Amino acid sequence: MSGLNTIFDNFVSEIVNPAILLLSAIALVVFAWGIFEFVFNQAADDKAREEGRRAILWGVVGFVIIFGAYGIINLALSTFNVSVTTPSGAPAYKVQDIIKSQ
Repeated sequence: MSGLNTIFDNFVSEIVNPAILLLSAIALVVFAWGIFEFVFNQAADDKAREEGRRAILWGVVGFVIIFGAYGIINLALSTFNVSVTTPSGAPAYKVQDIIKSQ
């Protein structure tokens, strides 16, 4: 079981966490671009405002999906009692530890 924990640990810390960070940055850029289009095209074209509104919506949807996936992954890892370390070596918190501390 120790080998499986090591595989999960490496997979989550080296692949999943950086992918979530990259996707979060992309969602933030889409959201910010939508706000920019929506605010600065107030008096101009209604089509540009609608595109801004759509970009804001898809940015928010992206955030919900990304952080939902992050939560599900952490819940599954804590269910199977797999502790994941961050790339810097600092241990990540498990949901069970947070619940026990309250």
